[in-house]
Amino acid sequence: MCTTGHNQAPSDDVSPVRQDQPTNTQLTTTVDGFPPKHPNPQTRNAEMSKCAQRSASLASLGTRPIRRQFSCSRRLSRARDPRIRDIGRQIEDDYAAIRKHYATPKHPIVLAHGLLGFSELHVPPFPRIHYWHGIREALTAQGATVVAASVPPSSSIADRASRLADEITRSGVDAAAGVNIVAHSMGGLDARWMIAHTLRQRGLPVRVASLTTVSSPHRGSPFADYVLRAEAGPLYLPRVYGVLERAGLETSAFAQLTTAYMRREFNPATPDDPDVRYFSYGAVAGPPPLLSPFRVPGRIVGAAEGANDGLVSVQSARWGAYQGTLVGVNHLDLINWPNRLRWVVRGWMGRRRFNAVAFYLGIADMLAREGL
Repeated sequence: MCTTGHNQAPSDDVSPVRQDQPTNTQLTTTVDGFPPKHPNPQTRNAEMSKCAQRSASLASLGTRPIRRQFSCSRRLSRARDPRIRDIGRQIEDDYAAIRKHYATPKHPIVLAHGLLGFSELHVPPFPRIHYWHGIREALTAQGATVVAASVPPSSSIADRASRLADEITRSGVDAAAGVNIVAHSMGGLDARWMIAHTLRQRGLPVRVASLTTVSSPHRGSPFADYVLRAEAGPLYLPRVYGVLERAGLETSAFAQLTTAYMRREFNPATPDDPDVRYFSYGAVAGPPPLLSPFRVPGRIVGAAEGANDGLVSVQSARWGAYQGTLVGVNHLDLINWPNRLRWVVRGWMGRRRFNAVAFYLGIADMLAREGL
């Protein structure tokens, strides 16, 4: 249908006409439903020619990119982003269910939590909340010795690393014989700093046999960059520093998760230990639900670095021997914190493809097969 408004250039906020829409617009009715009036055939032919030109111009917009903020990241953050194929195997159904048997690693497993994490949170009269929801219990049931470390939620990496070392030495395990650290998110950075600096500086009797990081931001996160810039608006993090500090939380961690800090300071100063085995996993989330907390962060990270789990990109998660990319898994799914309603619905539909407990049992099995 040809209307008088189509001769205006579309703005950046208007979606283009799809290519499957017809371009041979017919002048049969106008927007008011009445047939157009053409005083003579020449006027009618001229009007038809103009309308056809406008329709073709609008249809051609279907092939042009839309400059909508973060629009490209909608595609980049999806599970089928082709770039993850260049970074390792895609893990889709390997951890959909728990197997009957898993090998037990030789050394104890130390679980290191991420930013704002905890081992156990208990505010009476509410039930206890565990960061490693059901994971520690499952590993213990398979015969592994497990230490769930607790470090300051948002302190600096160095402070968290020092507390991590204390947690290991006080745990009662034979840490001098070797421990396997399995770390989620920022916990991987704490462990790397502890291995490279803390243990040597303090002369602690801890030997780290392996470090397995799960979606750790080894190269920082573009979302950390974003929330520390004034143009982030309501997401500008320094505005709430006072609130966090009054709640007893430090704020040193946030600036240390930026891509610039990791590139310029942390990574150059934190070399790998040749006596430690390093493994890593990344994840890429599917399209986030409307109310997902990862909707905005995922777009920001996706626009900058591509496939991600809502906070950390696959590119940033790679470290040491990369074991693969978990497909359709977000940052909280990785520690068994999925939305319960979504979990039930997926079960009804037969679409469950990731079980975090099975994943960590699989890590323990991998460590055992590596002689660790």
